[in-house]
Amino acid sequence: MNDQLSIIRLIVQASVPVQIVIAILLLASLSSWAIIFRKRLVIGRARREAEQFENNFWSGGDLAQLYRAIESRGGATGMASMFEFGFREFARLRQQGGTPTDQMLEGSRRAMRVAQLKEIDRLEHSLATLATVGSTSPYVGLFGTVWGIMSAFSSLGNVQQATLAMVAPGISEALVATAIGLFAAIPAVVAYNRFADQVTRLEMRFDAFTEEFSTILQRHAARGGSPSVTTAGVGHAS
Repeated sequence: MNDQLSIIRLIVQASVPVQIVIAILLLASLSSWAIIFRKRLVIGRARREAEQFENNFWSGGDLAQLYRAIESRGGATGMASMFEFGFREFARLRQQGGTPTDQMLEGSRRAMRVAQLKEIDRLEHSLATLATVGSTSPYVGLFGTVWGIMSAFSSLGNVQQATLAMVAPGISEALVATAIGLFAAIPAVVAYNRFADQVTRLEMRFDAFTEEFSTILQRHAARGGSPSVTTAGVGHAS
């Protein structure tokens, strides 16, 4: 408790520029923690939805029925959205008639790619803010420290005999800015690296699904018939 009161007292007694720096760092830390909790929920939900969709997709059921179920719910995201876009484009080109197989597959892949880009953009939203907080907070804190030390030493200009006791409080106040800068930067850097890795892994799963679904559509197009496709007898490559 005494240490906490001491730190608060140092912040209150610090010079105005140092207090402004500390306030900026505290706001940056609060915003980064808000982003961390929100992204943890968003990315965790995306991973669970991808797992659930893959289980449904590879269950061997009718994919046309799966498409209708996803379309009726609306607001699909992630892998379900990619499947919805790709299946709809394949069926549309199929119904037009006379469209070569490679063009149908290419159209379906483009549609899935668009859905994937939208999903990755949604998952990566605000990650740049974490990277900015993590990379700049130590320097902002260092600026406050340098300013505080300059103020502490400049106040000794009119003193004939300087002692450590005279400059120690000012230097302590200045070092608080560096400590708060590190306090804001470290969680932001750790969270950014973790979330970026999770988004990259999801993107790899999306890429694998695009290839697998394209293979299923190619085999179906070669056999002909309606776009009612099943995954029965098709191996899961991942």
